[in-house]
Amino acid sequence: MAGQTNAAPVIIKRKKIISGDGHHGGAWKVAYADFVTAMMAFFMLMWLLNATTEKQRKGIADYFSPTIPLSRISGGGDGSFGGESVFSEDQIAQNGTGASSLKPSEENQAAGQTGTDSQDDPAAKGEFEADARKIEEALMGVGGESMVSDELLRHITTRVTDEGLIIEFFDIDGAPLFEGETAVPMPVTTELAGVVARVFALAGNQVAVNGHVRARPEVLKNNPSWDLSADRAMQMRHLLEASGLAPERLQRVTGYADRKPAVRNPVAIRNGRLEIILLRRGK
Repeated sequence: MAGQTNAAPVIIKRKKIISGDGHHGGAWKVAYADFVTAMMAFFMLMWLLNATTEKQRKGIADYFSPTIPLSRISGGGDGSFGGESVFSEDQIAQNGTGASSLKPSEENQAAGQTGTDSQDDPAAKGEFEADARKIEEALMGVGGESMVSDELLRHITTRVTDEGLIIEFFDIDGAPLFEGETAVPMPVTTELAGVVARVFALAGNQVAVNGHVRARPEVLKNNPSWDLSADRAMQMRHLLEASGLAPERLQRVTGYADRKPAVRNPVAIRNGRLEIILLRRGK
């Protein structure tokens, strides 16, 4: 009896046998797939930001808006809506005109019931693009010798829009286009007007002149910005005509005051500028 009490306990071990190395889980594959998808979406976003205009980006944003079936601001594409509102010109969906093939620009509103106005004529459009390219090359010296000196080139920038070829003259520090807050032109302005009159002889399109001034840092009771911008635009018209531009080619002269700044800072000197536009036909 005593021997049975002192007997060692019996321990039974059950050994679990696992064949193979087992499964380590696949959560990392899901995480990696999500990462690759996110990177692809990121690069697509970067490409869209670089390859589209502001109005096209607005159209894309409206297309994916979850709150409205159709935005009254933008049609969402460059097809039948042309990046514009379906209600533009109080018509049904129309064909808009796209950006220039020379340089990108904002989309224009739908032109006519079918979008087949003379502006959309491929031959007329191609002719204007060729003339605009010749004028830009002559003015800026693209691929050759420029008609203006490096000193004058500092004041010039050009771009092609749906309105036409815009040649912009702007103030720079220490070299304004006009004397102080007046419409009296500096010698550089007179010289620039002569150059433009000569290069515009390469085409017969109508011409428009826009005047812009920078905002004033203080609030004035009688803001002279409107009169000053209009006077400067009118002075440029006189200079162009004196340099040989036919008066009948001038279609309009407009002063915009400080309402359309070229840079974010409204009082920046860069906002003081003149725009001389070689208009497309019908503009």
